[in-house]
Amino acid sequence: MHIIEIFEESVDVLKNNKLRTALSILGIIIGIGSVIALMTLGQASQASVKKQIQSLGTNLLTVRPGAQSSGFIRMSSGDSKNLKNEDIDAIKNSNRFTTISQVGAEYSSRSQVSYERNNINVSVSGITPEIFSLRNVQLEFGREFTQEDMGSKNKVAILGPTTAEDLFGTGVNPIGQTIRINGGTYTVIGVTKAKGSSGPFSQDEIVYLPLETAQKVLFGVSHVSTIYISAKSEDVMDAARNQLGYFLLEQHGLKSPEEADFSISSQEDILQTITQVTQTFTALLTGIAAISLLVGGIGIMNIMLVTVTERTTEIGLRKALGAKRKSIIYQFLIEAIILTFIGGLIGVCIGLGASFILTKSMSLPLVFSAPSIILAVVVAATIGIIFGWYPAWKASKLQPIEALRYE
Repeated sequence: MHIIEIFEESVDVLKNNKLRTALSILGIIIGIGSVIALMTLGQASQASVKKQIQSLGTNLLTVRPGAQSSGFIRMSSGDSKNLKNEDIDAIKNSNRFTTISQVGAEYSSRSQVSYERNNINVSVSGITPEIFSLRNVQLEFGREFTQEDMGSKNKVAILGPTTAEDLFGTGVNPIGQTIRINGGTYTVIGVTKAKGSSGPFSQDEIVYLPLETAQKVLFGVSHVSTIYISAKSEDVMDAARNQLGYFLLEQHGLKSPEEADFSISSQEDILQTITQVTQTFTALLTGIAAISLLVGGIGIMNIMLVTVTERTTEIGLRKALGAKRKSIIYQFLIEAIILTFIGGLIGVCIGLGASFILTKSMSLPLVFSAPSIILAVVVAATIGIIFGWYPAWKASKLQPIEALRYE
C-alpha cells in the first residue's frame, strides 16, 4: 500500500471520529501552548530586567557596605555605616585613578511624604548631583540640584513621576509646591521621567533630596548607602574595580581583600545573577508544563490502543488479503503523528496568543523565540512517534485468523 494512500486513509479515519480526535489532541494542545507561553514569558522577563538594569547607567560600579566572600565582588551585608562622606571626597580628590570618570553617592531610606490630604510611604534618596548622569535619571520638567543646594542643605526635592501623581494627581505640575517629609517642609523643584520598575523597586516611586539635606536635616546620619563610580569605558571596568577596591582598603585601614568591609559590583554582575534566577524559574515552570505533553502523549497512546481493539476485524481482513506488517504499522503510526502534529500547530497558535496577552497585561516586551517554537513542534512529533509506535506494533502482530474471529 502506497504511503500516500495510507496517509489519506488515516485522515479519513480521524475525520470520521471527530470527537475522539479532538479529545486525543487536547493534551498536546495544552502542553505545547503552556510550554511556549511560559518560555516566552521567561524570556520577556529577562529582557525587561536587562533593560531596567541597563537604564540605571552604563560602565557603572556600585560600592555598598559589608562583604560576604573573598575578593571585591560580593554580596552586601554586615555594618551599613562604614561608607562615609569622607570616602567620596577621598575618591574625588585622589590623583591615583586613571580609569574613573565620575563619582556619586546616595543615602536612601523610606519615609512618609504628604501633600495636603495625600500621604504615602516612599523611598527618599539623598543624592549628589552626579547621580543624575550616573544612573541615567532625566527630568521631565524642573531643574536638578545645584552646588548651592548641596552646600547650604537646601530643603528642595525632585519627585519621581509616580510619586508626583500620587501626591498631586494626574497632569498636575507640582513645581514650586511644598510637600512634607517626616514633618519637615520641602519645595518641589523637578519631576523625573518615567523609568519603570526594577524587580520589587520602582524607580518612579521616589523622592530625591540633596545628599547632606537627607543626611543631616532629615535622617540624622553621616554615612551613605551606596557609592556609584563610572568607569571611562567597558574595557577598563576590571581595572577600575581593582583600583577602587585597593584604594578603599587603604582608606579603611585594611590590609587585604579578605578583610574588606565593602562590596563592589557592576551592572553585569547584577544582570548575570538575575538572569540565572529567571532562567532557573523559567526552566522549572517549562518542565512542569512539559508534563502535560507527556500526559497528552499517553492519552494518544490509549486512544490508539482502543482504536486497534475496535478495528481488529479490519486489521485481520487486510492481513488476510496480503497487507504487510509495515503497512499496518504505518497506518496507525501516521494517525498518531497526524494527531500530535495538528495538536502541536494549534498549541503553537494558542501559546503565541497567550504570550501576547500575558506580556501586554504585565507590561513586558514581547519576545518570540523561534527555536523554542520549533523545539515544541519537534517534541510533539516525537511524542506522536513514541506513543504511536506501540499501538501500531500491537496491531501489526495480530494473526489474521484470530483477528477475523474477534467480536
